[in-house]
Amino acid sequence: MESIKSLTKNTSSRKKAMPLSGEVSNGQNSEDHISRIAVSAYYKAQARGFQPGHELDDWLAAEAEEKQ
Repeated sequence: MESIKSLTKNTSSRKKAMPLSGEVSNGQNSEDHISRIAVSAYYKAQARGFQPGHELDDWLAAEAEEKQ
């Protein structure tokens, strides 16, 4: 079993995670991009009265609008 020190050393040298599929690569800040999608998805949920079970649909629709 590896010591905690060696695990910490290994994780600190890892590269940053690859962008999620659909994230912008044209110079826009990906955090801003995701924030805009989240806000749009929230308003979609609000418009339908926050009925549960449609969260993924709201997110995907907001992503599709953001790509346009």
